[in-house]
Amino acid sequence: MRRRSERGGERIGLAGGAGMSPETMPVAIPGLRVGAEVAAALVDRRPVVGLETSVIGQGLPYPQNLECVDRLEAAIRGAGSVSAWVGVLNGEVVVGLSDEELGAFTEPGRAEKVARRDLPAACARGGLGATTVSATIWAAARAGVRVSATGGIGGVHPGERRDVSADLMELSQTPGLLVCSGPKSIVDPAATAERLEELGVTMAGYGVSRLPFFLAREARVDLEHSVDTPGEAAAVLAAAIRLDTRSTILLCNPIASEFAIDADEVAAAVRRCEDRADREGVRGRDLTPFLLACLADETGGRSLEANLALLESNAALAGAVSVAYASVAGGPTAARSG
Repeated sequence: MRRRSERGGERIGLAGGAGMSPETMPVAIPGLRVGAEVAAALVDRRPVVGLETSVIGQGLPYPQNLECVDRLEAAIRGAGSVSAWVGVLNGEVVVGLSDEELGAFTEPGRAEKVARRDLPAACARGGLGATTVSATIWAAARAGVRVSATGGIGGVHPGERRDVSADLMELSQTPGLLVCSGPKSIVDPAATAERLEELGVTMAGYGVSRLPFFLAREARVDLEHSVDTPGEAAAVLAAAIRLDTRSTILLCNPIASEFAIDADEVAAAVRRCEDRADREGVRGRDLTPFLLACLADETGGRSLEANLALLESNAALAGAVSVAYASVAGGPTAARSG
């Protein structure tokens, strides 16, 4: 990973900060710390992208998680935005981990997986917590970060258990925009889309009219909305903020064709992995990391390569949307936009 000394972890009081409008003003919350570089960007109303640490703490093995950090950082900065990795550290929720702090999350088995519901307990324990989508967008929104990126969201798992990810409820009650490649290939895409519709979450395809399905280009689920440019996505976000809809816009960006895996092949591999999880008694928060690791085995590592590719693509798109939104919201980028 690159080291950048300017990304310190000092506390900066943002409430009432110069140059911030009421719509971008973060809420001052004891126990939530904003890293120095991210804080400066927010005060100047420059584009920022929130990132979850669970993807490097549990979702990807070492050393691919180190590669993931570098690729996402390069993609976001290449788009003209600032990255804000979110995690729990020393009893605080941190938005904008320094490089040194972030390195601890990539060490195998060191960080626990933390959803939004787990934040109080994780902070009380004072350990290292890698945040999932639900915890990440919660923290990002409270810091004033409007755009985040991930690989795939959780959803409704198939089978009799019908386990439902905490991501879905948090998406329904946290304002912002999340770039993803649809639901992870280990969940039921139709049931997940239906639940999101029930919860009032807007889903928009990026250049597509069908729901992307993580490792596969698409599921057999039609989307009612689509956009073709980062500017159009930023306009949807701006409208949601203006209307105070209080839910996340899901911008669904399909995996590039050269990295996509055939949907039937993915489904067969997932079924084998689910059978294995049942035999081994894997449940709860351990299920998703287990299934993703199993998928990598079943596909000869192709799912791992695909996951890295879609994460990088989503980060780049999130960076571009964040830049476009800063322009729409009246940030410094407005003077440079053509």
